Amino acid sequence: MELIYLDNCCFNRPFDDQSQARVFRETEAKLFVQDLIRSGRVDLTWSYMMDYENDANPFEERRVSISPWRKLAKVDVGVSALIVERAKELNGLGFGKKDSLHLSCALAADCDLFLTTDKGILKKRDLVGNLAIINPVDYHLRDDD
Repeated sequence: MELIYLDNCCFNRPFDDQSQARVFRETEAKLFVQDLIRSGRVDLTWSYMMDYENDANPFEERRVSISPWRKLAKVDVGVSALIVERAKELNGLGFGKKDSLHLSCALAADCDLFLTTDKGILKKRDLVGNLAIINPVDYHLRDDD
């Protein structure tokens, strides 16, 4: 079973301005991934960073919509010294602090895929070994093959 990590950008994508073609495509692809999770065809990884960012979201509708996904996760990653240390290394490669922690959590969980709509992460994805980082649209297209 494929183990995937969706970052906060993915979970928030359906709430963004859907009049932009890119945002609309990413939303549709993310909803497709959600269906795969609900049907048990892929396993979701959650992390303390997802809780942290979701709890800090100023929009209640988003918080309420995203938080139930934690219960569907097959893996829930808590904070550890290894995660923090690896996140520091990733931050040193140019990833933002929060992004580094998300990536480090996905690596600690031994995820097969890290899905994000964050262009900054996607541009640097080759710097992260042992983790495929892709946009949900690319994942959806890959699944159609």
